[in-house]
Amino acid sequence: MRTFKKVLIIISLLLVFVLIGGVIYFNSLKPSYSGSIKLENITKKTTVYFDDYGIPHIYAENQLDAMTALGYVHAQDRLWQMELMRRIAPGRLSEIFGGKMLKNDMFFARLGIEEASKKSIEKLDKNSDVYKLSIAYLNGVNQFLKNGPTPIEFTLIGIEKEPFQLIDIYNVMGYMSFSFAMAQKTDPLLSVIKEKLGNQYINDLGIDINPNTVLIKNSKPTVESLSSMVYQINEIMSNSPIPPFIGSNSWVVSPKKTSTGNVIFANDPHIAYSQPAVWYEAHISTPNYELYGYHLAGVPFPLLGHNRDFAYGLTMFENDDIDFYKEENHPTNSNKYKTPNGYEDYITITKTIKVKDAKDVTINVKSTRHGPIMNDVVNTISETAPIAMSWVFTKFEGKMLNALYTISRATEMKDVKKGASMIYAPGLNIMYGDAKGNVAWWAAGKLYKNKPNVNRKFILDGASGEDDPIEYLNFSNNPMAENPSWNYVYSANNQPDTIANMLYPGYYLPEDRAKRIVELLEPKNNWNKQTMAAMINDVTSAVSPSIIKKLTSIIDFNSFTKNEQRAIDVLQLWNGSNTTDAVAPTIYNKWIYIYLKNTFEDELGSELFTQLLNTHLSKRIIASQIEKDSSIWWDDITTKNNIETRKDILSKSLSESVASLEKQLGKNITTWNWGKVHTLEHKHPLGTIAALKNYFNVGPFPIKGANEVINNSIFNFNNSGLYNVNAGSSTRRIIDFSDVENSISILPTGESGNPFSKHYKDQAKMYNKGEFRKMKMNKDEIIRVSTKLMIEPKR
Repeated sequence: MRTFKKVLIIISLLLVFVLIGGVIYFNSLKPSYSGSIKLENITKKTTVYFDDYGIPHIYAENQLDAMTALGYVHAQDRLWQMELMRRIAPGRLSEIFGGKMLKNDMFFARLGIEEASKKSIEKLDKNSDVYKLSIAYLNGVNQFLKNGPTPIEFTLIGIEKEPFQLIDIYNVMGYMSFSFAMAQKTDPLLSVIKEKLGNQYINDLGIDINPNTVLIKNSKPTVESLSSMVYQINEIMSNSPIPPFIGSNSWVVSPKKTSTGNVIFANDPHIAYSQPAVWYEAHISTPNYELYGYHLAGVPFPLLGHNRDFAYGLTMFENDDIDFYKEENHPTNSNKYKTPNGYEDYITITKTIKVKDAKDVTINVKSTRHGPIMNDVVNTISETAPIAMSWVFTKFEGKMLNALYTISRATEMKDVKKGASMIYAPGLNIMYGDAKGNVAWWAAGKLYKNKPNVNRKFILDGASGEDDPIEYLNFSNNPMAENPSWNYVYSANNQPDTIANMLYPGYYLPEDRAKRIVELLEPKNNWNKQTMAAMINDVTSAVSPSIIKKLTSIIDFNSFTKNEQRAIDVLQLWNGSNTTDAVAPTIYNKWIYIYLKNTFEDELGSELFTQLLNTHLSKRIIASQIEKDSSIWWDDITTKNNIETRKDILSKSLSESVASLEKQLGKNITTWNWGKVHTLEHKHPLGTIAALKNYFNVGPFPIKGANEVINNSIFNFNNSGLYNVNAGSSTRRIIDFSDVENSISILPTGESGNPFSKHYKDQAKMYNKGEFRKMKMNKDEIIRVSTKLMIEPKR
């Protein structure tokens, strides 16, 4: 008995020691928000105040010290995210995740991002402030990498820490640039439809620009092969552990439309949700520089920012900067391909992809004058018909880092415009407002023209040269507006008007958000911060009620069952608001999916239909298709003896929608609340492991909003009746130049990517409720609510 007691005591003591050791270990992984550290390359004492949401406010005597401090604190909160971001473009995810990421690595290794990065670095002036500040930032990152605690993700996966280099910054920006593009999802799909079904089906999709839609106004001083291609590209992008950029809203109103007589600036870029969230906020103050900025992981200069003098932000332009070319091999020599000037040799380089717990994979990357051949990634494309991808990003010298430096260090409006002119890809709308009363937007991107008969939404002819660009436009021909007479500027990823006698090819989103923004901005001239906050959280569709009105004018109400009639009544009484307690959005979105399915899937097949739903085109055709009394798409080709009409398809879709919802949610329509089916979960890459999900993921939560409302809660349609939100506002920012120090913002989860930090998810509930917190710039207020980390020079 005594022996048994001794064993129990020993076991208990061991458990206590393990518990104590565990607590000590996990506490050691928390970010250091207070105390004192010494860093190399710091010349004078630098103070970092971490406010009540963990946002660093860096006070330094010079910008180099500030950037070193920024690199250090950025790494201690987001090193795991930075590690993933730098691995995507060069194709290094398989090193840590194994063979499941091999397709992604093979794809990105072919794009040429890393080669473009090297060329840009070669041309970068090593005596420039851009270079010096970037190196200072990397010094800070690497000092945390060397001396700080190893993030738990590194330990769980077994990642060896490697110093960050300048090429990592460029590679991160390269991945960001590609994630903006839509051509890789759309062009092959449209080519498939054209080849499979013919021009009549293509023409009826309305893929050309509609000049009657809401435009952003300017003001100036084979079938199987291609089907597999688009499917695999979609699969690769959805498999990425780092979210792509999706869309965005922004508007800036001039003093004439505000109650304060000052500019008010609003911006919420739409990005796929993840944990940690995309942006890292940091406020830097030195004797000659101050900015409150939003940083991508591993990038020293913020993409969004403001100070007391000006504010800038971005939305996605959605212009077309990727084209696919079908090349023609030499009839007897597969190492050559046809050009307008005869046959030329393919450029071939060999790359090795390391795969965790498996043999290295060697790939041969072949390129033509247009760009890399994609056949080896999309392995079902015929070897006799090579498909090359031409991308503006790799065609021209990359000046994105210089552009971000120029914009973030601006002192006048013209400096921001200059920075915008340096961005060739991705296409961005740079939004601007300042304390002097100026408002502006500039579409950044290298735009180009082809011959009039060339439609860049299809696979082009690479051999003849007839489909090549004939002119690259000067930045002065890009869409823009500076202090327009209507006293506001805005962008919602919709088609911009022209100032170059041409409408710019692209993959623009429908007018829904744009229409709502204009509808709200136009009549009102007393905007303030509070009304702007309400607007940026607006969940009312400007288009859905008109679609319902059209639907109910077509169908025969008396032909439906009682519950179907109740559903129609709910829809007719709906004002388009997508709150969590509303019932109409649940009925509406189910009907939209089934209406699209019944209209397009019979011709396309299930795989191509799913791919259509992953493009912006599917959103554009929701409203346009229902307006067509006669359309080749209405007929269900699987019913041999009938020719279905618009009324047939819409009526059938409504009945099927109600039946499906009854099965899913019960027959009592009043319980079909939107929040039951529309939810948001912020997913960490390790959250796919069941045992780790609750520790790393944040959510799920019922969430308001919907596709293409201002508070854009983006989901993919599917047959489940569940709308898992995968993208939305990556931040909501409102800067009021009458009271800059009380400007407001919010992040989807929290500032820190460290799961042991109290700031890992401390903003999530506020975000879901549409609430805000200050972007603090008043030093006295910052000190009152902050902890202090002193950084001293290491002698």
